[in-house]
Amino acid sequence: GFLHYVVTDCEFNSSKLNDIEYTLSYYYNKLEIIRFSSSVGKFVGYTEVGIKNAERLNNGPEVIARRAQKESYCLSNVGIDVESALTKS
Repeated sequence: GFLHYVVTDCEFNSSKLNDIEYTLSYYYNKLEIIRFSSSVGKFVGYTEVGIKNAERLNNGPEVIARRAQKESYCLSNVGIDVESALTKS
C-alpha cells in the first residue's frame, strides 16, 4: 500500500515570535515531497512532483495562509507549552 501523511511542527527556543519556526511537511511512502518553512517563507519541493506543487502553491493563496500560521498556530501553543514547563520546573 501507499502512505501519505502531513507533519506540522513548531520549533522554538522561547515564546518570542522570532524564536519560533513553523514547518509543514508532506510525505509519501516515507519520503518528504514538499515542505513549507516559515524561515524560508515558501514551499520547497524535494521530488519532481513536489517541485511542481511547490511552484503552484507559491503562486497561490496557500503560501500566504501558511505564512500566517507561525503566529496564529505556533505562537499561542508555544506560550502554553512554555508556561506549563516553567510552572513544573
